Order: sequence, then structure tokens, then C-alpha cells
Amino acid sequence: MIEQTLSWKMALERLRSAQPVDWSEAGRLAAEIARASSDATLRHAAEQALPVLRQAALDDDDHDVVVAAQRRLGVMLDVVQRLTAPRFGRRAAMPKKLSNEERARQTLGLPLAEQLTCDDIHQAYRRLAKTMHPDRGGSEQAFLDLATARDILIHPGAHKDA
Repeated sequence: MIEQTLSWKMALERLRSAQPVDWSEAGRLAAEIARASSDATLRHAAEQALPVLRQAALDDDDHDVVVAAQRRLGVMLDVVQRLTAPRFGRRAAMPKKLSNEERARQTLGLPLAEQLTCDDIHQAYRRLAKTMHPDRGGSEQAFLDLATARDILIHPGAHKDA
């Protein structure tokens, strides 16, 4: 399937760079992609491009139709390029699990890389407690999570990492 995607990429690049563009050939290619592609995003892009490409094949004197057709051709090319681009590293890997302290810092809206004082922690807690308190329209669980986050940061040794 990757060979077919690569051939579509070459054909789209050739069509995009040609002057003038053969809109009937572009419509034929979009119809083939819409029919044969296994990727839903590429299939959707081709299906949306078909009417505009067919209109451009009928009336390539209309500047607005030609510009719209060029955009649709560009969208299809972008999707194909994204599908054929090499992937390096662990892009599909799950993000690193946060420690209790890092999770507490996020809850209080505090930076992860700075040294914090007790005053910094209390100020962040008070600021958020004003909006998260159940008497002020916040949820009880959110307020309890906020208090737990403050406790974890003030007394880090008392809480084990989960």
C-alpha cells in the first residue's frame, strides 16, 4: 500500500508543479485515491477535492475555481506527505507517568523546574481555592485534590509515589 501512496505523491507533485495544470487528470487521480485509499483522512481529502477539480476541468478560466482547486490539490498532497514521511523516535509512545510532586505542581499551576518556597505553594493554593471551594461553586473533589496537592508539596516525604 505504501508503494501506491508514493506513486500518488509523485503524481500529485507533478500535477501541482505543472503549468497549466491538467485538471481532468487531477480529478481522475482524486477519484482513484478516494476509491482505493485505506487511510480515512486521505480518502476524505480526495472526496472533498473531487467536485472542485471537476469544476476546474470544465471551466479553467474562472480564477476562483482554479485557486480553490489548487488548494484542494495542496491539501491532498499534504496528507500524502504526512503519510509517507519517515517516523523516527518513539512518537507513539505513551507520555511519561508524572510523579506525585509533578502532578501536584500541575494541579496548583506551579512550574515543574523551579525550586518552590512554602509561600509560593500557599499563594498558589489560596488563589485556586477561591474559585474551587464548594461554597464558591467549585466541586468538593476538586477542592480536596487542591488541598492534597498543597500537602504533597509542603510535606514531600510523607507521600509515596504512585
